[in-house]
Amino acid sequence: MFEKELQEMKEAGMYKVTKVIFGRQGAEIIVGDKKLLNFCANNYLGLAGSDELVAVAAEGLKAHGFGMASVRFICGTGTVHTELEKEIAKFFGFEDAILYSSCFDANTGLFETILAEGDAVFSDELNHASIIDGIRLCKAERFRYKHSDMADLEAQLVAAGERRRKLIVTDGVFSMDGETAKLAEISALAKKYDALLMVDDSHASGVLGKTGRGSYEACGIKPDILTSTFGKALGGASGGFTAGSKDLIEYLRQRSRPYLFSNTLVPAVAHTALYVLKSFDTKFLPIQRALAEKTTYFRAGLQKLGFTLGGDGTHPITPVFFSDEQATVKAADALYEQGIYVRAFTYPVVPKGKARIRVQLSAAHTQEHLDKALAAFAKVK
Repeated sequence: MFEKELQEMKEAGMYKVTKVIFGRQGAEIIVGDKKLLNFCANNYLGLAGSDELVAVAAEGLKAHGFGMASVRFICGTGTVHTELEKEIAKFFGFEDAILYSSCFDANTGLFETILAEGDAVFSDELNHASIIDGIRLCKAERFRYKHSDMADLEAQLVAAGERRRKLIVTDGVFSMDGETAKLAEISALAKKYDALLMVDDSHASGVLGKTGRGSYEACGIKPDILTSTFGKALGGASGGFTAGSKDLIEYLRQRSRPYLFSNTLVPAVAHTALYVLKSFDTKFLPIQRALAEKTTYFRAGLQKLGFTLGGDGTHPITPVFFSDEQATVKAADALYEQGIYVRAFTYPVVPKGKARIRVQLSAAHTQEHLDKALAAFAKVK
């Protein structure tokens, strides 16, 4: 039934081949019969496969069981879920928070709940797919502004005129580019034009900011709404959340469809996420600082080799650009043969002419790992 479409994907270089890992996620992985250094996971603090979190999750499994077998408002809420929501609010500095199975669910459950016909939503053109899909579900008028273009955003805010509710939404860190949004400028425009500001900080929570709270801390602002995940730096498993004012969160509990009609987060995952947040300042913040040092070292090494890099240098996402799509795919294949696991990103995942290998560093990478990867890039160059 779909043979033709699948063949067209393959011919266009859009077909995705899944690599299957044997064993745990980590800086070193086994794919098939090959041992590789993993440079393309969101495992920024190296917690996903750590013995420490495995032990904590086992404790959670024993204490809370395998699952709740229900949606939250019927009989799917345990003490671990309410404790985690309170800790999220405390950790990120908001009045309240609500849990979802993923940040994708948090985003798709937000816009149609709080925006109505006649409202306006302003979205960066490079925002994550979950934001795009969530906005599609709502009836508000949509304004898409050019990437990080504050003049274009302001022009569209002016064009929208007076509305019952206006919402500006942006990724905190853009995942394909490793670039932090201009949150200070966006926040100023939101205040000037009486708009709410929402930030999806999935790639920045636990990574950016003096105390690891994310891009908004790094930029010195406070959004009205924050969404993020426990599937990246803060554990690496799953689970997402929305944080904001008490009335916003209570309204989401009453009306947000992914919350009302999906099973609650696995209790052992919630238990482990709670441990990560409570232990962050003492145990994991030093890891975040070490990760920043490794990022600086690795980027300097690539620049010395003559590569053109993307990103702003503050985030462990480091895009490495090549001349075209074919050269990018060949480079990724060559690195794989040298034991470096990275993936090539080409159109339509990224714009035409912007093909890149996206390198993602982890605190679990050792100096030896970084040097081996740099040596492999030198051979590819």
